[in-house]
Amino acid sequence: HSLLTPTDWLISSSSAFQRPFSLLAHTIQIRFLPRPPPPLPARRRPIPVRLLSFTRGAFPTSPSTCPHQMAYEIVTVASGVMDPLIGKLNALMGEEYGKFTGVRKQASFLEKELSAMKAVLHKLELVDELDPTAKDWVDHVRDMSYDMENCIDDFMHQFRADDAKAGFIEKITQFIKKFRQRLRIADRMEELKTLALEANDRRERYKIDDWKPASSSVVVDPRLRAIYQEADTLVGIDGPREEVVTQLMDTQKKLKVVSVVGFGGLGKTTLAKQVYDKIDSQFDCKAFFSVSQRPDMSELLNNLQYKLGMNNPVSSRARKVDDIIKEIRNYLKEKRYLIVVDDVWDESAWYIIKCVFPEEGNGSRVIVTTRVEVVAGAACQNDREGIYKLEPLSEENSRMLLLNRVFGSEHGCPPQLEQVMTEILKKCHGLPLAIITIGSLLASQERSRKGWESIRDSLGAHSATNPSLEEMKSILNLSYMHLPAYLRACFLYLGMYVEDYVISRDDLVRQWIAEGLVGNLHGQDLEAVGRNYFNELINRSMIQLCETSYGEVFSCKVHDLMLDLIVSKCDRNNFLSVAYSYEGMARLHGCKYKVRRLSLSSMAGGGATYDPTITVNLSQIRSFTLFGKSMPPLVLFKYLRVLRIDQGSVGEDEGTLDLTAISQLFELRYLYVRGPDFVQLPAELQGLVYLETLHIDSELKSIPSDIVHLSRLSYLYIEYCNHGVLPEWIGNMKSLNSLRMPVGMRNGQRELNGMNGIIGLGELTNLRDLTIILWSLEKPELDALVCSIGKLCNLKHLQFNGPGTEIHSQMGSLSNPFQHIEELKVLVLNFRRVPTWMGGLHCLRILSLRVEETSTDEVRLLGELPSLVKLIFIPSHIPKERAILGTGLFPVLEYFHFWPKEDAMAYLGFEMGAMPNLRTLSLNSGEWGGSVPIGMEHLLCLQKIRPYRDLNHDATMVSAFRDALSLHPNHPSVE
Repeated sequence: HSLLTPTDWLISSSSAFQRPFSLLAHTIQIRFLPRPPPPLPARRRPIPVRLLSFTRGAFPTSPSTCPHQMAYEIVTVASGVMDPLIGKLNALMGEEYGKFTGVRKQASFLEKELSAMKAVLHKLELVDELDPTAKDWVDHVRDMSYDMENCIDDFMHQFRADDAKAGFIEKITQFIKKFRQRLRIADRMEELKTLALEANDRRERYKIDDWKPASSSVVVDPRLRAIYQEADTLVGIDGPREEVVTQLMDTQKKLKVVSVVGFGGLGKTTLAKQVYDKIDSQFDCKAFFSVSQRPDMSELLNNLQYKLGMNNPVSSRARKVDDIIKEIRNYLKEKRYLIVVDDVWDESAWYIIKCVFPEEGNGSRVIVTTRVEVVAGAACQNDREGIYKLEPLSEENSRMLLLNRVFGSEHGCPPQLEQVMTEILKKCHGLPLAIITIGSLLASQERSRKGWESIRDSLGAHSATNPSLEEMKSILNLSYMHLPAYLRACFLYLGMYVEDYVISRDDLVRQWIAEGLVGNLHGQDLEAVGRNYFNELINRSMIQLCETSYGEVFSCKVHDLMLDLIVSKCDRNNFLSVAYSYEGMARLHGCKYKVRRLSLSSMAGGGATYDPTITVNLSQIRSFTLFGKSMPPLVLFKYLRVLRIDQGSVGEDEGTLDLTAISQLFELRYLYVRGPDFVQLPAELQGLVYLETLHIDSELKSIPSDIVHLSRLSYLYIEYCNHGVLPEWIGNMKSLNSLRMPVGMRNGQRELNGMNGIIGLGELTNLRDLTIILWSLEKPELDALVCSIGKLCNLKHLQFNGPGTEIHSQMGSLSNPFQHIEELKVLVLNFRRVPTWMGGLHCLRILSLRVEETSTDEVRLLGELPSLVKLIFIPSHIPKERAILGTGLFPVLEYFHFWPKEDAMAYLGFEMGAMPNLRTLSLNSGEWGGSVPIGMEHLLCLQKIRPYRDLNHDATMVSAFRDALSLHPNHPSVE
């Protein structure tokens, strides 16, 4: 087509602009095509222009009515592709797009074709091994669906709204541009329509529908707490633990290293953790950290610094590996240390790590776990007595572990299942990971002989005589095949993470939601549904828990064998791809089907640098995760929905990460950044109309004020910004339900108009989770902040971080705030007394509170809270009379941390029935008269006591507590 001349425009425009735009489209068609074009092949025939006709306002002006918002009932690996596409086709058939002549008909046709294909995909997804023809058809349909969705996204984005303020010439220019774009999109849609017809034709020709997948019934196990304990305390661990402890804790004064070596899934990490927990109180400092296959040594040693509690590990970000080694060696000098180095894969990594351990002759100890015997020998300097070879569980312990997992006790197996259970156990070879995985599967099935025999037969007869890595994978694969369809895509998405990465539950759920992997059956909150998915994966032992708090799991890891399974499944299903360099990314470019999700880990081996000469097609990527410091240009990602950048520790020459190009990523829903010192966002964000999550764990140069136009933004995390005080526009962000933001300036300066933002915070009544990083504020600002927060009636989690303030908080004078609060952490605020309204917080589970003075009555007020499981209470002054805590107080409390300036030991006393569930008691006395709390023998569930004097360990105090607890029935440890 050729452009019209200005004269041509004058001929047609004066009358055409008085008519509907559809008529103008026909007028322009005549000018563009003065004579019939030569015929094209059928697949490339242009769509008639009438399909493209439009009027002003025909395109949606707000994302609120866009099908991106649709939630789907059950999302699987197949429907995770199909459902959003079908939803958008349904939207094109709606009234909003009704003025596009022909659009409804085209969308209706595609919707019917794809719905039929989706039903077949669901059936085939339940088959583990597909015929090559069927698998090729599935891969083709999945890839075609991605392309269709991208095409529709282009259509919706390019014509979302007309520029009403443009002048006449500008309108003409925009019209030509949009018209040409629409022709290209229409031509592409015609191609895709032809592909859909061909796909359905192949389906019928090759009788794809004839596949008969096996069905499965999945029941969620409600005993999450028991499962968590099982994961931490494996059956049969006592003997190995005592043997390793005996090897370690001899009279040898020089540094001793003990290696635990064994097959993957045997429980090496669990054994090392059990030994660590048993003996750690005998050492001055301790740490437990993992190495993995491709360690970034700078990041690894920074992590060790953090685990050791070194004063300022952040400063190590700008140093080389040898500098960090020197710092750690200096820190460990003259200290008796215990360090576990978990999951070492090669000697070279060990030879670097061992440099941090000084030889001081004071009885320090190191535990190394590895699968590789050569590494085990190198760690022990080939002293065979220093190597502990972990063996599989005995037949008796294997049976006990399986019975406990399936039935909750070792005596619960029905007689008709005994023989089948014995045969299943033989195929697990005493591997705890295999037994727990199979046990989780059996626990979720109906307890019938037929069902158990089916699982036994699925394991394969050859596994009984040939234990190998492949057989372990077959056991794990069986558990994958028994996952409900809606969990599979979420499980496979874990392949985006590198080995040994601690994965935050809530962050993972937000990525699942951004990718459309979380279904919504009855209008439930998507985050709640996603957390249920996460708990189901924990329940089924598909992922390993990390951070837990009173029955709730907040983070997890993926066992490396399970991660291998995930990556292989992702490769077969073209679900996601993993690369370790830009050269590896380039090799993916030659794959048969386009890469849609990509995880790039360039940390290993010193990192990688982006090379613009490497040919890599990133335009089709929907999710991109970078573990490393070299970011490819964002303009290469056209359809990106999820962008996650974790740079770890950054060198001194890498200060600012430029993200100004994200303004072009019109499909972006999730952005996470961690690592760089500074992040630069674009001047405008309002084009990111689908953005739901913005998490910046670095210092921002500035926050664009047009962020208020992001009507779908529900999670905003800002670690620090130059503006400091809450911006004026914060009160307009009504869609937020989770907010973390600094308030005040770190340098102590005040900011003009800062009060407007503080007052505006009180308008965010949808907030459920609020974290304030409190810097320097004057009393009027702090009072206004407290007043605003008191208006947030739906808060469930409120936390203040920062250096603290000595200004008396007015929060105590609020009138019955926070009726739904579950977690309240306000140590940085200064309360005069315990607020009386705290007695009405019946949902409160976790409380951290600092007051100037308290009374025995106020302690009892806190003791009557019915849901309180953790209490950190720091009063500056306590009464002189002893507080005797009686029956009924603190009925569910498990952790009590009490640190007054006076003698806490002489103040506290416990009657029979007080704190009946207390596990951990942490006490600090600024002054100590030599006494201990009376009545500790009444704390029947007590497991651990931590006494301190001015925040330091006192050997005399520890000895006094051990003497007082010598007759306690639980024999709690004193640390």
